[in-house]
Amino acid sequence: MLKVIPSQLKVSEIHQYMLDSIAPRPIAFVSTIDKEGHVNLSPFSFFNAFGANPPILIFSPALRGRDGATKNTLDNIKDIKECVVNIVDYKMVQQMSLASTEYPKGVNEFVKAGLTEEKSELVSPPRVKEAPVQMECIVKEVISTGDKGGAAQLVICEIVMMHIKEEVIGEDGRIDPIKIDQVARMGGNWYSRAAKGLFSIPKPLTTLGIGVDQLPASIKNSTILTGNDLGVLGNSERIPSEEEISDFKNREDVKNFLSALEGDSENLTTAVHIAAHKLLSENKINDAWLLLMCIEKN
Repeated sequence: MLKVIPSQLKVSEIHQYMLDSIAPRPIAFVSTIDKEGHVNLSPFSFFNAFGANPPILIFSPALRGRDGATKNTLDNIKDIKECVVNIVDYKMVQQMSLASTEYPKGVNEFVKAGLTEEKSELVSPPRVKEAPVQMECIVKEVISTGDKGGAAQLVICEIVMMHIKEEVIGEDGRIDPIKIDQVARMGGNWYSRAAKGLFSIPKPLTTLGIGVDQLPASIKNSTILTGNDLGVLGNSERIPSEEEISDFKNREDVKNFLSALEGDSENLTTAVHIAAHKLLSENKINDAWLLLMCIEKN
């Protein structure tokens, strides 16, 4: 039996043991707003429900392990004691992951992740329109457990209004666990999908994705590419270069594919987006990018 004594380990080591063993954990996708009206959106997996009368949620935007700095969510909550806790389903998991990127303060993660702000009814921060459940909350209290990196900052929230999409309601009037298709965090890059099991998404800790807002309009507005597809593309650090695109277009299989629909721009776009969606589902992100950009450059 491996014996672990937290006081004898680095914070990062005990943190990882906790994440690997206390799982799966629900994800609080929290939207907040600062005094100047700047919106922030960030996911937290130190999160759960703790009572129903009144309905209480607690999540923890812990102090950064590297330097003990506070996160934008915590700073905002100290200014405006309101938030919206949005539940994450599989359809938006890639966009949620992209929103966890450490963009500078003032950058709106709704925009970067390609998600839609929906005006709340009782609180100031907006809701995530795509989320199956959105909980408007007032912050009752923030309890700090320390001032060093990794210390918990317990944000105690009271739900004042819930918004639940009718499409996830079952015949019995309750939320159907299959229809809602929630995802939860495991350790490392791993997630759990309620109805399907484990899958992984690399966490953007050292990268700065260009964001969905920087995708070409025809890609961003595609009727074929999903929100997850856009999230994967937006998590890329750059768009392929002209030279890379040219080399890709000269591949025999690509030339044959593109030439078959030459002169029929509408069907060509549809075929390319269908093929790119398949490539992304196979984690062939670079090929998907290059194929999409072949027709962007025409």
